[in-house]
Amino acid sequence: MIYYSTENRLETASLQQAVIKGLAPDKGLYMPQEIKVLAQSFFDNIPNISLQDIAKEIAQSFFVDDIPITQLNNIVSDALNFKIPIIEVEHDIYALELFHGPTFAFKDVGARFMARMLSYFVKAEDHDTINVLVATSGDTGSAVANGFLGVDGINVFVLYPSGKVSNIQEAQFTTLGQNITAIEVDGTFDDCQALVKAAFMDKDLNTKMNLTSANSINVARFLPQSFYYFHAYAQLLKLGVNKKVIISVPSGNLGNLTAGLFAKQMGLPIERFISANNSNDILYKYLNDGKYLPKPSVQTIANAMDVGDPSNFARITSLFNHCHEDITSQISGYRYNDKEISNAINQVFKNTGYLLDPHGACAYMAAKSDKRRDETAIFLATAHPAKFKDVVEDSIKHTIDIPSELLAFMNKERVTKKISPEYQSLENILMEVGG
Repeated sequence: MIYYSTENRLETASLQQAVIKGLAPDKGLYMPQEIKVLAQSFFDNIPNISLQDIAKEIAQSFFVDDIPITQLNNIVSDALNFKIPIIEVEHDIYALELFHGPTFAFKDVGARFMARMLSYFVKAEDHDTINVLVATSGDTGSAVANGFLGVDGINVFVLYPSGKVSNIQEAQFTTLGQNITAIEVDGTFDDCQALVKAAFMDKDLNTKMNLTSANSINVARFLPQSFYYFHAYAQLLKLGVNKKVIISVPSGNLGNLTAGLFAKQMGLPIERFISANNSNDILYKYLNDGKYLPKPSVQTIANAMDVGDPSNFARITSLFNHCHEDITSQISGYRYNDKEISNAINQVFKNTGYLLDPHGACAYMAAKSDKRRDETAIFLATAHPAKFKDVVEDSIKHTIDIPSELLAFMNKERVTKKISPEYQSLENILMEVGG
């Protein structure tokens, strides 16, 4: 399949080029030229299909022209070897728990898939070492670092804002060593993302190093996130739910929401989507007034959503041909501050016993606010509450248990390279480690 740039449809690339380069030469994000609608027989039988087999069907619709089907199926099976359960939190409101992978966050799906796809291209095409750059506001860094850990021919550089990720999140990507380098930036997530984009635009650096991104700007990272939307729908049918389905998505860099919109384009019968925002409310405001006005991000207790200029907004507008009316017909928006998020964690735990993480709390509130009587709502629970132990415990006034797998990270030595948010500082480290 051919992929075009969101900046210019005439700027195209193969899947291999799109995955290895990450960002188009004109700074656009790659989009598939075709989104195939799946056969009705697939949807008729979907309650009886496993998560892995659903994922294989979706992956084949995007990638089978570029990767042999046996190899593609192996990539899916290897990347998605854990469960994604759906839990009824209250009547007609379900949590899709996306945090049962190795790093207890939804980004394990896309990160592990991309790691295996990129490894395939490195081996199949006999590439030189590839250097992966990723900016993180929390969970992306841990998922990518662990997904790529020990993969031959690939170095990973994780850029994160100093003091603005949770203690456990930081431990998950600063304690690994091997081919993983953690870079602590004295700034915000937006600074980290700007540094990554500046590196991609540096022609001299790119002649010396093969650079790509593992943020959701990379098609191999964000497209696999569509898998679990189909799985969620299948699970509702299996439970006998036959109302219209809406899905509430905690919104940061918007890769997750974009993947859901792709799923609907492929025929998944989702009525509409809800974008749940924290105080970084750029998409919320756009949905209301049609003006996209990026601004510096502010720190919140839902830190993975602290994004002031979400990259995948370009994909959403491209998907709808830049028509604000069409976008708002498919997406509604809500915004919550820290106090509201904390109160929701407390109230849901008190009333139902279900424990939300701060991001899932945003999505829960938006689902509850927007759901109509004839609808069933799914909200995405994107990370294990223990990854935000201090916030959650302060909200519910109880201690919570930390899974042993997370505790294991906490007991290891952390190693970081500290830099200012200036491009030269990043370039020096990249050349030192991967040049």
